[in-house]
Amino acid sequence: MGFQNNWQRFAARFLAQDGRIVDTGNDGVSHSEGQGWGMLFALRAGDQDSFERIYAWTRRYLRRPTDRLHAWRWTPSAQGVPDDFNNATDGDIFIAAALCEAGSRWNRAEWRDSGRLIAQDILRLLLRRVGGRIILLPGEKGFEREAGIVANPSYYAFPMIRTLAAALPDPLWIDVVSDGLHLIRAACLGPAALPADWVTVSRRDGSVDAAADWPERFSYDAVRVPLWLYWSGMSEEPGLLGPEALWRASARHLPAWVNLRTAQVSPYAAPPGIEAVARLVSGDAPGRGGNAVAPLLTDTMDYYSSALILLTQMAADER
Repeated sequence: MGFQNNWQRFAARFLAQDGRIVDTGNDGVSHSEGQGWGMLFALRAGDQDSFERIYAWTRRYLRRPTDRLHAWRWTPSAQGVPDDFNNATDGDIFIAAALCEAGSRWNRAEWRDSGRLIAQDILRLLLRRVGGRIILLPGEKGFEREAGIVANPSYYAFPMIRTLAAALPDPLWIDVVSDGLHLIRAACLGPAALPADWVTVSRRDGSVDAAADWPERFSYDAVRVPLWLYWSGMSEEPGLLGPEALWRASARHLPAWVNLRTAQVSPYAAPPGIEAVARLVSGDAPGRGGNAVAPLLTDTMDYYSSALILLTQMAADER
C-alpha cells in the first residue's frame, strides 16, 4: 500500500490532467526525465490510464522530428513546443524502459515496439568511444569538447538499461554497463571518494576528472548513482560505498552536497528525497532489513524529492 498511496499523492500534485509531469520546484517546467519517471511510477502502480496520458503528452510535445529521442525540456511559456530540442539521455532511457515493460504487461505491442526504437537510437546516436571505452553522452549535442567528453555518472540507470538490453539484445549494452561501471569508479573523487555530478573523460588517455563547467560536487545528480547500484545488486561498488560511509558518518545533518576537493558540506540538510536514498543504501529502509516505514509524500515536498522517494520504494521492492 505504501507505493500506491505515494503514487496517488504524487499524481495529485505533479500530474496534470493532460499527462504532463510538472516540476513545481523549477518554474513549472517539464522534462523527459520526469515524463519517464511518471510512466514508470504509473506502471508500477498498475495505473494504465495515467500511463497512457503521460505517454500521449510525451509523444505529442517532446518527440523529436528527426529521430525517436525526446526533447529534454518543455516550459509553459514556450507556446506548445520544447524550448530546447536537445535530448537528455537518462530521460530517453526511462521512457524506453517504461514502454518496453508496459507493452509486455498490458499486451500493447506498439508500446514495446516504440521502446525498442528509442533504445536503437540511444545506441545509434549517444555512444562515443574515448580512451578505448564506450561513454554514454548525456545528450546528443553540447558534450563533446576538444579535450574530452563530458559525462554524467547518474545517467547510467542500470536497472532500466537492463530492461532495454532484454528488449533489444545487442552486445553494445554489455559495453555500456561495463564501461559505465569503470567510469563511475573513476568518477569517485576527493578524500571521501564520492561520485561527481559531472565529469570529463580525457580524449588523450581516458582519465576522469570533475567537469570544469559545473560545481565539483556530489549532490543532486550523483545521489542517484548509489540508488542505481543498490537497485541492480551492486552494493560493493565504490559509487555506493563512498556515499554510504558519508551518510553513516553524518552526525550533525545529512548534507545536500559535498565539495569533492575540500570535503566541505552544505550548511543545510539534504531534502527528504536524498534522505530516502541514504536510508535505503545504508540499510535503514523497508526491504533492507531495517524497521523504517517508507516515507509518505507530503505537500511540503517538491517534485524531485517526491520522485526520489518513489524510486527508492521501487528499488526496495525489486531487491
